[in-house]
Amino acid sequence: MMAAEAGASRHTLAAYRNDLERAAEGVRTALNQASADDLSTLGEQWAELAPSTVARRAAALRRFYGFLVDDGLRKDDPSASLPRPRLERPLPRILDESEISHIFEAAEDRSASGEATSVRNLALLELLYGSGLRASELVSLPRGAVRPGQPFLILRGKGSKERLVPISSRAEKAVQAWLEHVPSDVRWLFPSGKAHISRVRLFQIVRAMAADGGISPDRVSPHVLRHAFATHLLSGGADLRVLQSLLGHADIATTQIYTHVDSARLVELVNSRHPLATRSR
Repeated sequence: MMAAEAGASRHTLAAYRNDLERAAEGVRTALNQASADDLSTLGEQWAELAPSTVARRAAALRRFYGFLVDDGLRKDDPSASLPRPRLERPLPRILDESEISHIFEAAEDRSASGEATSVRNLALLELLYGSGLRASELVSLPRGAVRPGQPFLILRGKGSKERLVPISSRAEKAVQAWLEHVPSDVRWLFPSGKAHISRVRLFQIVRAMAADGGISPDRVSPHVLRHAFATHLLSGGADLRVLQSLLGHADIATTQIYTHVDSARLVELVNSRHPLATRSR
């Protein structure tokens, strides 16, 4: 069901399998036959785990029992006895616009040499910050993903859902420069060996570019650049629903985290744009 109906990725399927297997180890009967009393013992067993891990495992079980009930495999849903830890979602780490500029300046200087690795790195940076791609989406781009004169990418993101993402003229130029170094018979835009570069390698590349720009590598990752893309767009007045679409978030609540990051800007926006802002008292 998770694969065929929900369209879950193989990583999500593996995570669900792992969480269900760990839960099965903690109950005294088969997981599909477990009672509410059986499940109530899991909270104590999971006491040493991080709240986020407990919440994820409990969510997997709720989905599992919901499936059993929907398919008539059992009449009751015992998942009400599962723990519900209170989660405080941390604000994303971000970089300010001047720090992003320092990273770009260093990457552009290196790319000007024409050396293949530096040209590739600038293309990666332009797509990460310019289009807000996830690391997995970026490294797995096919060679023909960026086409001259086509100002957008067609991505298949989480849950195998497709979305359109605008691509800047800067990013298009950087990618076209990189394509001169990529053999025409290669499948991937950023090849490595028989496949494409890994997310781990991308992480290392981004940190090295941050260091070149005088930014502490510990503060920078591909996901931090995605956060910067979102936060800076919101600061520029982007609509939250548009931002949700660009980021590929299924739930607007996921996108709303950026309203907390840029709350000062939103207060200023209300004070300057609201119809009552200019009305005298």
